[in-house]
Amino acid sequence: MVKKKIVALSTYLSELAVHGIQEKKGEDIVRLDLTNIHTSVADYFIIASANSGTQVKAIADSVEKEIYKATQADPRHKEGFETADWIILDYFDVVVHIFKTEKRHFYGIEELWGDAESTNYQSA
Repeated sequence: MVKKKIVALSTYLSELAVHGIQEKKGEDIVRLDLTNIHTSVADYFIIASANSGTQVKAIADSVEKEIYKATQADPRHKEGFETADWIILDYFDVVVHIFKTEKRHFYGIEELWGDAESTNYQSA
């Protein structure tokens, strides 16, 4: 008998998002676990940086493809494709933030959610 590990859908979606980011060489990838913060709007925030608007868009497209391929789910809401300084993909319990590097430093999302458990990932 093969034992399978059961993970929450939001955890699985967050892992798919990280993989999509890694596929397009996103930088400084962080997953903030918000599950123990009772006032949070999601279970996870995935945050990554890119060097250009073109790369921000490519990463967002990659995340959407990875999640759709595995789950047939589209984001509930997405915005930021016009300027590509900061793209948000909202999958209800997982929200993906892809920033141009300078915008990420300006907004400092990690500092806003300082109580969250943080996991860092390397680019592929």
